Amino acid sequence: MKRRSTTAVALTVAGSDSGGGAGIQADLKTFRAHGVFGTSAITCITAQNPARVSAVQPLQPRLVAEQMDRVFEAFPVGGAKTGMLYDAAIIEAVAHGFARRRFAKLVVDPVMVASSGALLLKKNAVTALTSKLFPLAAVVTPNLAEAEVLARRTIRTLDDLRLAARVLTGKYGVPFLVKGGHLSGANRAVDVLFDGKRVYEYRAAMVPRIKTHGTGCTFSAAIAANLALGHDLTGAIARAKRFVTMAIRDALKVGRHRALRI
Repeated sequence: MKRRSTTAVALTVAGSDSGGGAGIQADLKTFRAHGVFGTSAITCITAQNPARVSAVQPLQPRLVAEQMDRVFEAFPVGGAKTGMLYDAAIIEAVAHGFARRRFAKLVVDPVMVASSGALLLKKNAVTALTSKLFPLAAVVTPNLAEAEVLARRTIRTLDDLRLAARVLTGKYGVPFLVKGGHLSGANRAVDVLFDGKRVYEYRAAMVPRIKTHGTGCTFSAAIAANLALGHDLTGAIARAKRFVTMAIRDALKVGRHRALRI
């Protein structure tokens, strides 16, 4: 096998998960699993495990921006993702960092609420997220609950999911991948992408009786890694979907919890 002359590089701008299953930790493991060199800019430190988040300490926006500056100064970043950004000031600093570089391969995971129910985005930060960061995205990847908030509509069926992807792409002017893994009664996990012209559907068998933490982080990181490897958006999502499905299916038993195998 011919080795690439330059290793692909990806960047994650997100929070630190002390439990290791989500956030920066999941992203860097996902990059490594794809053979991509992982870099990071940490936005928040959290005290959490798969069951709960007990504390969040955001970093100063200037420090988040400086982490990004040092990464871009030294590395040819080929793909990036954002995760937990927490407040408007951090969002604005991160958006400025990507905008002034005209960075095109950005995956925005609009992290709003943890699977444990903890609020991970301040309510007054939603406007900054949608107006400053969304326009820079190659794709935005909301889960079902986040899509309902952003689209201001209930999503109960696959047709609702398709409509939400169209509505959100039309509203914000960038492709949206709406993840349907939590649709009630579904026997397949279906995610719907609308790129402004065409609808794409990504399907996988539901993995029964496996409750994991960090699937959204892992999925968006896998998309970013595949963009860094040179795949186009639809191909990057297809590869990421296969990766996260296998990570759930082969989840590890760690103490009382299940962790994605990444």
